[in-house]
Amino acid sequence: MITVTRLNGTKVTINALLIEVIEEAADTVVTLTTGKKLVVTEKTAEILLLNQHYLSTIGLIAAAQKSEQTEGPSS
Repeated sequence: MITVTRLNGTKVTINALLIEVIEEAADTVVTLTTGKKLVVTEKTAEILLLNQHYLSTIGLIAAAQKSEQTEGPSS
């Protein structure tokens, strides 16, 4: 779970695994796999860092890196 800030200043915690798309124009819009859209103050890069930290916390990044190392380079 990651916490982001809506434009009105309220904090909302979302399931980082449900993020499908992050669009950044004047505002940042996070679209979830459920179809729900959130307009937030954080920039895309900040959301990506939050997401990466969350994934490493639950062990998904380490598992993916280990899998890549055991599979070796693709032919």
